[in-house]
Amino acid sequence: MKPKHPEASKTVMTDLVLPSDTNPINNLFGGELLARMDRAACIAAERHSGEVVVTASVNHVHFRKPVPLGSVLTLEAKVSRSFGTSMEVFIDVWKEEHTSQTREKVNEAIYTFVAVNKEGRPVPVPPVAPETDLEQQRYDGALRRRQLSLILAGKLKPEEATELKALFR
Repeated sequence: MKPKHPEASKTVMTDLVLPSDTNPINNLFGGELLARMDRAACIAAERHSGEVVVTASVNHVHFRKPVPLGSVLTLEAKVSRSFGTSMEVFIDVWKEEHTSQTREKVNEAIYTFVAVNKEGRPVPVPPVAPETDLEQQRYDGALRRRQLSLILAGKLKPEEATELKALFR
């Protein structure tokens, strides 16, 4: 398969934070943000793979700052690396306050998706060819994150985690 650039999977979603999206202190529910990130990441993974995808895991979420009622929320998702049938998707989240119109990063997350056929069986996906420094950094980190995840799941022996071992030499 021909490699694809992360930019080809880029998905940007912008929406308002409404009262039904917020908790009793008028900040966006964490679960609501997780669902929005899942949808943006799903679209990015489908753009990269050209297939139906399913969420395999939420690998990392960092809630940096609250998102108040009335904020404009923008999510940007891109495939950072692929591994046979799976893809890591990195999501950045920004908020804009309606009063100041300043943009501030409030969250980031990493999701993993698997491409599947009509029977729900995994199918191969194209490799990723990073172009920018940030894309290369996220691409390189994806293998370390994957190896750590496999070790924690008991699917990889620590001594076989070549990328992780290289960090500690």
